[in-house]
Amino acid sequence: MNAQSMTVRILMTRHSAFYSPIVAAVAAGFFEKEGLDTTFGLLAPGDLASRALGEGRADVAQSAPSAWWGESERGGAALPRHFALVNCLDGFFLAGRHPDPEFHWKKLEGRLLVADHLSQPLVMLKHACRCHGVDWSRIRLIDAGTPEEMAAAFRAGQGDYVHLQAPGPQLLEQDGAGSTVASVGAGLKPLAFSTLCASEEFISSGAFEPFVRAFAKAKEWVRTAPPAEVAASEAPLFPGMDAPPLAQAIARYQALGCWQGGPAITEELHDEALDIFMWAGVVRRRHPWREVCVEL
Repeated sequence: MNAQSMTVRILMTRHSAFYSPIVAAVAAGFFEKEGLDTTFGLLAPGDLASRALGEGRADVAQSAPSAWWGESERGGAALPRHFALVNCLDGFFLAGRHPDPEFHWKKLEGRLLVADHLSQPLVMLKHACRCHGVDWSRIRLIDAGTPEEMAAAFRAGQGDYVHLQAPGPQLLEQDGAGSTVASVGAGLKPLAFSTLCASEEFISSGAFEPFVRAFAKAKEWVRTAPPAEVAASEAPLFPGMDAPPLAQAIARYQALGCWQGGPAITEELHDEALDIFMWAGVVRRRHPWREVCVEL
């Protein structure tokens, strides 16, 4: 298998501005410049990146090391290897009903929070609350389903706050339905949050190195380019979305520093995330970095 003999099929677990390094790599032609054809899609609800890769339905998938740890502890075998870092910080935000420049995290206590209940977002939200001195047991959580269902529930009047990736909060602001009050990742240590994974077959193929080169260039570009320029390049992959909230979301992620660093998933970043998942009791044992990740 070589770079010229295949189309690299990319599947995303989620689709938002948070994943701009891989979105822009496709939309802005970075893979094409490396001689790679690509397809880009979204996993169906309930589908797994590891399953799609194992069944040959994808070559690369967006996931997280935390997915590897959980599947390994459930007895999963032949799991994909994680090889590139998309985000080094949590990219979720809290939005309230009204602007609150004096927001502090203790305000969540006793309030209703429409929270993303997928494993990693919920663990990281709980960790952020611990770091900000919040009594987690005093937050009244609402599980409204998918991010789209969460936003719809908040718009319909459920909850005092909602927990979303951008551009979700920006879309609420655009419509006067909410206002961003806090970033979950701000002020916390960098870690291996979102990553790309692939089968051993793809990693040993001739397409792997040009894929990593293209991704690294795209990541640096979205980190430094004007947000409106990045948003314009990604617009075809966000049909029906107005340009301003997409550009605002990209600007927020640039300012937060989610896309700092190159593509490598270092042992330090992997272990920082692992420490948090072990603290939360979601993961029971220490998984060696070299089993989970590829060293670039």
